[in-house]
Amino acid sequence: MMKYNLAPCFVLCLATVLTTPTLMAAENAETSAPSPTIKVEPTPTVWDLGDLYPDIASWDAAHKEISDHVASLSECKGKLNKSAEKLGECLDDITNTYKDLLRLYVYAFLAKDTDLGNSEFRERSSVAQTLLTELGEVTSYLNPELITIGEQQLTQFIASSGALKDHDFYIRNTLRQAKHILSPEEERIIAAASDALSTTASVYEVLTNAEMPWPEVTLSTGETITLDASGYTKSRALENRKDRQLVFSKFWETYQNFRQTLAITLEGQVKNDVLIAKLRGFDSSLERALSEDNIPQEVYRTLINTVNNNLGSLHRLISLRQRMLKIDETHYYDIYPSVVSLDREYSLEETKALTISALQPLGKDYINTFSNAANQNWMHVYPSPGKRSGAYVMGAAYNVHPYMLLNFDNSLESVSTYAHEWGHAMHSLLANQSQPFSKSEYATFTAEIASTANEVLLFDYLRKNAENDQERLYYLFKELSQLRGTFFRQAQFAEFELAIHEEVENGGALSGDKLNVMYGDILKRYYGHEQGVMNIDDLYTAEWAYIPHFYRNFYVYQYATSISAAYFLTDRILKDGKAAQQQFLNILRAGGSDYPYDILLDAGVDMASPEVYQAVIRRMDALMDEVEDILDKQG
Repeated sequence: MMKYNLAPCFVLCLATVLTTPTLMAAENAETSAPSPTIKVEPTPTVWDLGDLYPDIASWDAAHKEISDHVASLSECKGKLNKSAEKLGECLDDITNTYKDLLRLYVYAFLAKDTDLGNSEFRERSSVAQTLLTELGEVTSYLNPELITIGEQQLTQFIASSGALKDHDFYIRNTLRQAKHILSPEEERIIAAASDALSTTASVYEVLTNAEMPWPEVTLSTGETITLDASGYTKSRALENRKDRQLVFSKFWETYQNFRQTLAITLEGQVKNDVLIAKLRGFDSSLERALSEDNIPQEVYRTLINTVNNNLGSLHRLISLRQRMLKIDETHYYDIYPSVVSLDREYSLEETKALTISALQPLGKDYINTFSNAANQNWMHVYPSPGKRSGAYVMGAAYNVHPYMLLNFDNSLESVSTYAHEWGHAMHSLLANQSQPFSKSEYATFTAEIASTANEVLLFDYLRKNAENDQERLYYLFKELSQLRGTFFRQAQFAEFELAIHEEVENGGALSGDKLNVMYGDILKRYYGHEQGVMNIDDLYTAEWAYIPHFYRNFYVYQYATSISAAYFLTDRILKDGKAAQQQFLNILRAGGSDYPYDILLDAGVDMASPEVYQAVIRRMDALMDEVEDILDKQG
């Protein structure tokens, strides 16, 4: 079964919160951003869910109809081998039911997220989620039965009939994984154990979000703050250096005090990953994690190796920040404060005009599609009581359109988020226009490419149109901070995640002290502790316990691969023009019609090659050259 097409920025943006410096005022720069001459229409700021269902009664009626139909999908069990036409009929029925159910889910999900306190909305969302689970259970016979039919007969079915044209990739992908798909009874046992196996992640979530006792600290201003995750995120970039040090010391001291319990939860998660990999016949948990989308292991290892070979660029950035902050030596608590500020607000219309101007290199068709879509009532733009925080695009309603949740506050971060989320929306639009529903869902491996490309082009435009050096420095350091957080930091996480899985696979155990050493060694290497680039106190080596992505089975590396592909592609677009532009658009149009690695390879992007990751390094070095030119000119 497909996964629903939720461009996961409410998850991915969490990584941005964890890795991207908050922009605080280190200097006062009275500047103004470039004012595009493009005229734009006023944008609706509240989405219209009527495009999904005209009213609640229609949703209720659809729910009853779909719920009644889901049970009937078991009637195809044991009949898939009758003929290509019968198999096509069954797959069409399952797929169409899934498509209708996703539309039901999207309506409930979006309604809930604009009013989290509304119990009726939450109940509908839960009911839709339960029905999705039921659909998976009812159709659990599908993959084992396809494997029983066998490759030879299924290949003949595909060749002899057009009934399977929308499902050929799904069938071939299922056959590819045949040796890792167990008997129906074994699959049922694994499915039944899934709740129990998720307990460690649930314990981690409850412990770190609800039960750990967070300290209070009093800042130099006299303000007292509680250092929970939110308080830490807001205060770790404070301008006063002693305040930052206090925040870091007390926050990470709390994690150190709980490191043994948190080590048990993380070890439990790793053991779960290793167990499922063994049960399914994989040589390692990494192989199992990458197998779902058929990603070569060379991609993962090339990313880590290339980053390690280019840590000099990260060290150079730290030295530049030290120069801007005017400090004699850099500590880990100096990594988050902004070194330049920009006193500027942006209206929603100006944001749209800036984005249209910035995205011109992607071509007229892209711009026309975006401009038309951005004028529709598909967005919920501004914060409101009870509304979910963050931002995301929900593109699962295949025959409707994507919906976008923002919490726009007129800042540059909101401008960047707007451009980023519209990259997700454009990916969904182009994939849904070009592919049947069964091939429209794109993998996480490619999900962040369009969104990151939009941001790259936005900052390129802002930097080139800056009115003075101070404004240009602001944009330069903003992008450099994102490169540190999304490329180097996520690769650092990926290296640690691989190390802890290999430790368990080799018979080792994961205590809190061992995890501190393992994470600390990687952290110190990345930030040049031994070379005197940045001092990493041992207290901060408990940071591994703060990262929820380690409970998601080799997920985090895809942030780094996505940003690398985006930089590689935008660099080619800016140099080569139309041919590269079309290759980029072909990636978006491909949706889930092929393996994501092969989709990128067809566009000339080999994610197993160091060349792609070196595009990020080249960009980073060029940005730092520009910074140094400005600073040298200023004296």
